[in-house]
Amino acid sequence: MKSKNKQLFALVLSGFLVNGFSKVKAENDSDSSVFKPSFNVGVLAHTYVSMQQNGFGQSSATGSAGEWSAGATLYRARIMTEAHLSKRDYIFLETELASPLGTGADKAAGIKILDAQYDHYFCDQLAVSAGKMLVSHNRNGLQTAGSLMVNDFTYYQYPYNMSKDDPLQNDLGRDIGVNLNGGFSGNKLKYRIGAFAGRRSFEGQHSAPLRTVGRLEYNVMDIDKYSGTNLGEGKTITLAGGFDTQGSYMAAGGDLYVDYPSGSLGSVTFNSAFSYISGGNDPDGKYSFASMIPRQNVRLAELGYYFKSSKIQPWIRYEKQDINAENNQTGGMEVKDFNKLKSTTVFGAGINYFFNGYNTNLKLSYVSMTKGIEDGDRIARKTYGQIWVQLQLYLF
Repeated sequence: MKSKNKQLFALVLSGFLVNGFSKVKAENDSDSSVFKPSFNVGVLAHTYVSMQQNGFGQSSATGSAGEWSAGATLYRARIMTEAHLSKRDYIFLETELASPLGTGADKAAGIKILDAQYDHYFCDQLAVSAGKMLVSHNRNGLQTAGSLMVNDFTYYQYPYNMSKDDPLQNDLGRDIGVNLNGGFSGNKLKYRIGAFAGRRSFEGQHSAPLRTVGRLEYNVMDIDKYSGTNLGEGKTITLAGGFDTQGSYMAAGGDLYVDYPSGSLGSVTFNSAFSYISGGNDPDGKYSFASMIPRQNVRLAELGYYFKSSKIQPWIRYEKQDINAENNQTGGMEVKDFNKLKSTTVFGAGINYFFNGYNTNLKLSYVSMTKGIEDGDRIARKTYGQIWVQLQLYLF
């Protein structure tokens, strides 16, 4: 970050802090009530049965890629805890299975810490979060698993961000760092800006720059709660944009979320996003992601309609990871072949039954994935399918 930009950032932050401390003092002076700390525990469980072709997902194509296989999986089993230590201090901890438990031989459950976050609220305009938390420049990457409309998270809205072996060396979209956030005009205009660990190992280097992630959103009507769907309650129109960068890696894009009553039967939900992502074009750069993250455009669209009386919601979903790599990002492969091999299109449709809102619901879906495979001396495009029936149990 250039010196002038650092000075400007420091000046803006100082203004937030001064304003925040002034408001905190005024509120404390006017409120003599005694605060009682509180503690809450919740659970989230996702279990599903599925049938899918062997070539679906990230698996490589083989002679049996078109064959269908069935399975049952405990996908998520989370324990969530929160504590309000004071009027302005909040802690959130969440555990998760170390890996899903399926129909394979290993039934032993390992547990890991998924989230460990401390928040301090100075005022509406400034809160500071520290620890391990969700990190993304777009809306889908900041949603919680218990509030999705479709069957699961999208594939490419925050890619390279899922495990320690991915380029950003994260854990299911979580990173460790410090984030500032707040809102203005009654929280209509909201911001997030943070510094995170990101990737810590670059070949030939003994240090690494921090990962910087920012987001700005405007809520036209109700304040966005980052739910996949509002289940027929309220009117939400949110327009936002953000960025995510470290070394030569950069992701930037915008998203639009609309959940609005439509007719006497229920409400329509529409979610869309676009991201430009690149790891740079210099593989020999000091902090280069060029060989790990090719240049690409990622598009997302989800559309659903919630029937309030029957609590049923059909939906459709489209997502495309359109690889448009540069010569220095392909590892020697012809650019056109590399792009065809790595580009992927996802189309899905399903129906949800929210028989107790987000607490308990059932989702039936079919998702197809069209991707490139190496077929002899040529690159072919193949489509594979997945059928998924998922039960959600959620209380928090």
